[in-house]
Amino acid sequence: MTQARVLVGIDVSKARLDVHLHPRGEAFVLANDRAGWRALVVRLRKLGSIAVGIEASGGYEKGPAHHLVRAAIVVYVFDPAQVRSFARGLRRHAKTDPIDAAMIARCLEATIEDAIPYQPDPLAQRLAALVGYRAKLVAEGTALKGYQDTLEEPLVRRMVEARRVGLKLVIARLDKAIADLIASTAVLARRFRLLVSVPGAGPVLASTLLALLPELGRIGAKAIAALVGVAPFSRQSGNTDRGGRCRGGRGAVRAVLYMAALSAIRCGNPALARFYDRLRRAGKPAKPAIVATMRKLITILNAIARDQRPWAPQP
Repeated sequence: MTQARVLVGIDVSKARLDVHLHPRGEAFVLANDRAGWRALVVRLRKLGSIAVGIEASGGYEKGPAHHLVRAAIVVYVFDPAQVRSFARGLRRHAKTDPIDAAMIARCLEATIEDAIPYQPDPLAQRLAALVGYRAKLVAEGTALKGYQDTLEEPLVRRMVEARRVGLKLVIARLDKAIADLIASTAVLARRFRLLVSVPGAGPVLASTLLALLPELGRIGAKAIAALVGVAPFSRQSGNTDRGGRCRGGRGAVRAVLYMAALSAIRCGNPALARFYDRLRRAGKPAKPAIVATMRKLITILNAIARDQRPWAPQP
């Protein structure tokens, strides 16, 4: 008789790993350090056929995930919002580390057929670190600009301006580091050139997609739109239809995609500008029209990454 596969949910914090075995209902706790990772591998290997789900936790999940993959154990990394939405769907509103581990295991059970196993990529991780830090500095600069506009004290205004100048210099260094890293690898360089071939999709969007959306080109159009958070989900019941609403997704990717969609509209991308104008003439408000344009843009980029062919406007 074939032994049923055990699905392992791991909730990660800085100091510990809460582990849940589904459907056995067993749970245990280990330290989130090398000794704990080794002990985890030993215990999991005794279970036979397994798959592991880990919730992304600000980088604390990387150590155990890498160790498990090196031990030839299949690992899936979930966005926290996905697990939380799954728990709400089951009406599990309580939130503790052991409960979260159980929900991760249940979420893995429900999605494993379509989920993509985690594969550590040191180059992509370096790129993600550079892109992530750049995004934080850009956000800080934007916040300082708004703050500076309200200041009257000359000394504080000068200090804020000096900080903004410093941020611009660091961002410029990061841009060069990102460009050098992408150029150093033929595969990344080719994917980058394909993505920036789309009018409006500049270096910032292309590097963000390479770093934070590895699924690009590997999944379908609807799935990639949902992953970014630009896919509307129906809200219809009986005779009531409130229209679709976008929720969830990767906010860091969505923020850059929004700016790229605006750029594509303004620079006259023949596909996206006409698409946006048609929606506006049909009476769709500006914000939903922009979101729809974002969805069309990520769909185009997904197809380009899948087919490995540069942008070619339709006649």
